[in-house]
Amino acid sequence: MAKINIKINGKPLDLSNLPEFEEHTNLHDIARHLGITNPCVVKTTKNSYDLSHKLGDIDEKDDLNFFDFDSPEGKHVYWHTSAHVLAQAVKRLFPEVKLGIGPAIESGFYYDFDFNDCNVQISKEHLKEIESEISNIISENIEIKKEFFDKKRALDIMSDRKEIYKIDLINEKIGENGQISFYNQKEYNDVCLGPHLKSTGCIGNIALTNLTGAYWKGDAKNKMLTRIYGISFPNQTDLENYLTKLEEAKKRDHNKIGRSLKYFTTVDSIGQGLPILLPKGAKVVQLLQRFIEDLEEKNGYLLTKTPYFSKSELYKISGHWSHYQDSMFLLKTEDGDSETYALRPMTCPFQFQVYLNEDRSYRDLPMRFNETSTLFRKEQSGEMHGLTRLRQFTISEGHLACTPEQLDEEFTGCLNLANYCLELLGLERDVTFRFSKWDKNNKEKYIGSEKDWEDSQEIMRKILDSQNLNYTEADGEAAFYGPKLDIQFTNVYNKEDTLITIQIDFQLARRFEMKYTDASGEKKYPFVIHRTSLGCYERTLALLIEKYAGAMPMWLAPEQVRILPVNENLINYSQELKTNLENFGIKRIKVDTHNEKIGYKIRAAQEEKIPYMLVIGNKEVETSKISVRHRTNGDLGLMSLSDFVKLAVDEIENKTIN
Repeated sequence: MAKINIKINGKPLDLSNLPEFEEHTNLHDIARHLGITNPCVVKTTKNSYDLSHKLGDIDEKDDLNFFDFDSPEGKHVYWHTSAHVLAQAVKRLFPEVKLGIGPAIESGFYYDFDFNDCNVQISKEHLKEIESEISNIISENIEIKKEFFDKKRALDIMSDRKEIYKIDLINEKIGENGQISFYNQKEYNDVCLGPHLKSTGCIGNIALTNLTGAYWKGDAKNKMLTRIYGISFPNQTDLENYLTKLEEAKKRDHNKIGRSLKYFTTVDSIGQGLPILLPKGAKVVQLLQRFIEDLEEKNGYLLTKTPYFSKSELYKISGHWSHYQDSMFLLKTEDGDSETYALRPMTCPFQFQVYLNEDRSYRDLPMRFNETSTLFRKEQSGEMHGLTRLRQFTISEGHLACTPEQLDEEFTGCLNLANYCLELLGLERDVTFRFSKWDKNNKEKYIGSEKDWEDSQEIMRKILDSQNLNYTEADGEAAFYGPKLDIQFTNVYNKEDTLITIQIDFQLARRFEMKYTDASGEKKYPFVIHRTSLGCYERTLALLIEKYAGAMPMWLAPEQVRILPVNENLINYSQELKTNLENFGIKRIKVDTHNEKIGYKIRAAQEEKIPYMLVIGNKEVETSKISVRHRTNGDLGLMSLSDFVKLAVDEIENKTIN
């Protein structure tokens, strides 16, 4: 008999009426006894366990943490098992298919397949057929069993099945004397660490949501596989609600709207993660950049302009060469120069040279450097999406050098600046705050001592708490040189990404011998704050497109006003009106000179999300007034030129969100 301590989704359970369970009782039965409707996984201090495990199999019985579908931990296991069910269904329908990988992701799961030997051109039309077979597998309620094999046996099994990608994974992950776990579902088995649900019948409902291409291991040098995405829920209502939200999300997807409204495009011959901003997108980014640079100048920042690449020596000093090289683009010259160069993944080592250009005193601090920085990072092809994750992008980067006594005020100033930018764009309610810390169990990822890290994290925590900031903490998300505050946003598909970061760096000043002379004449190292005021401009553009479904606020709209003459005879008058409006400060105006009916012109402007449309007919000319239409509020009636100018200019100058 065993007496155990139990939590459900991390919360302690009242154990006063808890019976003692036999050692042979499986965790799934215990979960049912506790009234957990959709149990998914059990975790102890050190391990995660499938629900098929017996209580006696677990070494640590002092604290069993049951997670159901309502928890992130539970969803991960539920969706990972769903990926295996997807793979089993595809394997039944297309026996010659080769299996890649099938992880849970933030919103569901996917599995990668190679259909090359199946004599079929797989398409979205096949998804319903696959969903039907998935339903059969769920109905069969197949027990999911885990077993272990040594490397030779594992390779033999996958060789017999001609699973070339699984063989690749086994050789990559397992040493000669190592073991690997398999999960079996009747005729289907897969190399996997787990954990998984007890049986396929534990899954309620699955829907397949998309089909795309993906390189094996995310490497463009490898073969392109077919990636099938899916989502699953315990009940049909939740699934239907999710699918409804997904359809709504697609209508706001910047990758769709941004292309249709001609904000950006991509070209295969240029490459993934290298978008071309079309005139509309380039104009929005230009407006943001000019505004941010002016704002930073008002806040005491000094503008710098630094090279896009450097010799590897610079990155070796900073530590990027040993901690970040896999994400860097390396360059070799062909003129006999043996030196290796690299495109910059961030600007800090370059801006430090500005500080080092002359001796610094405590009277010079704080020093605040800013730069509109174009950066380059070798993102994996499977990670790139639209404008949110790129190989070349531009950010509002900045670095501050300050004394320990100034750190609190300077960090708070960076946070206030970021919050001001978010509020101005109407994004303040769309972000969350994450305190990203080091992982003390993986120290090789970082530079500096444990004491350095604990001290700097405590400093940051005190600053965040003094600002009454509502934040979560995340181990292992810090930069290699210090902790950071990440301001996170979630896109329309519920995928989280970072928009703005503010980092405390207690290491790199030492590496670069950045010093200042304090009031007593002693040489000291400053603290360095790495920060962005708005983050990546391309990512911000994507977020704005999704937030406003392409209808940019007036001050950011690439075209603010469109003048619509009802016939060709009024084009010259419309051009004069355009000039008058420009003289009053409304700069981005277009006259529609197409030989089309006025209804067509209005619809075209409406579809392009133009804030204001001015209809010019004979009546407007005779009365010296203009008929004003708003993209959201419709017909605003006749206005005098001065009334419209006041309305539009106020909206631009006040940066109104509507």
